[in-house]
Amino acid sequence: MQFLGGNRRKLRLADDQRNACYPHSLQFYLQPPSGNISLIEFENLAIDRVKLLKAVENLGVSYVKGSEQYQSKLEAELRKLKFSYRENLGDEYEPRRRDHISHFILRLAYCQSEELRRWFIQQEMDLLRFRFSILPKDKIQSFLKDSHLQFEAISDEDKTLREQDIMASSHSLGGVQLELESVYKIPFADALDLFRGRKVYLENGFAYVPLKDIVAIILNEFRTKLSKALALTARSLPAVQSDERLQPLLNHLSHSYTGQDYSTQGNVGKVSLDQIDSLSTKSFPPCMRQLHKALRENHHLRHGGRMQYGLFLKGIGLTLEQALQFWKQEFIRGKMDPDKFDKGYSYNIRHSFGKEGKRTDYTPYSCLKIILTNPPSQGDYHGCPFRHSDPELLRQKLQAYKIPPSGISQILDLVKGTHYHLACQKFFEMTHNVDDCGFSLSHPNQFFFESQRILSGGKDFKKESVQPETPQSKLSVQRSKDASSALASLNSSLEMDLEGLEELLQ
Repeated sequence: MQFLGGNRRKLRLADDQRNACYPHSLQFYLQPPSGNISLIEFENLAIDRVKLLKAVENLGVSYVKGSEQYQSKLEAELRKLKFSYRENLGDEYEPRRRDHISHFILRLAYCQSEELRRWFIQQEMDLLRFRFSILPKDKIQSFLKDSHLQFEAISDEDKTLREQDIMASSHSLGGVQLELESVYKIPFADALDLFRGRKVYLENGFAYVPLKDIVAIILNEFRTKLSKALALTARSLPAVQSDERLQPLLNHLSHSYTGQDYSTQGNVGKVSLDQIDSLSTKSFPPCMRQLHKALRENHHLRHGGRMQYGLFLKGIGLTLEQALQFWKQEFIRGKMDPDKFDKGYSYNIRHSFGKEGKRTDYTPYSCLKIILTNPPSQGDYHGCPFRHSDPELLRQKLQAYKIPPSGISQILDLVKGTHYHLACQKFFEMTHNVDDCGFSLSHPNQFFFESQRILSGGKDFKKESVQPETPQSKLSVQRSKDASSALASLNSSLEMDLEGLEELLQ
């Protein structure tokens, strides 16, 4: 595969060639992509794929997999990110091409540890399950063949001959008329899980599996192939990581925040200092509510807390002058000398607004950054309460926030499953009396603006402070300094030949 720094010239393929490249809306990703791709598109595709897989994860926890709500929301997400999902939708070449290339890019990023591999495989399996569930029946056999799966649908005559045995063995049929259900003849070794559970009819070394049961076998094959491929990719990864332009992106992609940065922009000055106390109880997420309470009680926060809370306040609209006044007033209440504050603390506040040092205009911390970096120690109040609090202490906090017992149980179950952002999303729904908040929570400032939108009767408070996502703004992803500097150095003259990448991804 070849990567270019400038604009990629797309190859013009005839319709039959395009269809031959990607005959279906889903695939086993058996062959790595070939051709030319710009490094900018490489980054965009990687980010979009991460967004998609995180949406798959969130929906899988929030809804029953396969339910109507789950199906419709996942289809909407695929449509929004322009990935393939249905057959017979006209020209599907570009969405299927995006799907193909982005999958292999994420193999490079998610092969680096057992935990990352496990997560990647699970989300890709759920995505394949969804796509297979909406695949037209007349396309299934050709998909199986293209995926090198030796599963053959038996004729109606053979089905009638074995009807009683298949019905007696396959519990999933449950009263369904067999003539309406496809049955596949597959090698016995591919149906061991069904055999162990005595859920399949065997004859002469072959298992006769109804369509409803074959999904599990297909997913098992997919998991086995993908797991082996990721292990091989991990072994060969040093060859790709040696390139300083790709290495930072691949290393940080698995824990990069891919949403909006919630910089102040048009909302500067719209929040007054005397509003903060009331806003903290109505619209602050638990992490910021905890910091505000600690600041009011102790008249001081350590550096980690000041950074997390200060940037959040900046994101909701506090100006530099307001921030200096807010922190100074509170610290002076703690018996700090005003001169000491001016000398020791005001510089850091101006620095966070981009007025000192390197003049970097810092953006508020995302949920991912709060959860994964700088865990709090004794005497600290920053971090994520769902991630960093003892379960019993968290229960007490939720009770103090007047969350009903049933809601507390749901939140603690999500925390136990390490779905911390979903636990916070459930908290949002409970405190705002909504059954489905309609968004995937990933940022404390998002919590605030969505809360304000609901409390103000649906008025779009948020749009003044957050720019709509555009192809340009989509690239403004928070990463480490290494990743940012490496990607910023790309220009139209860069060209990198990675012919060996196909071998790494086999």
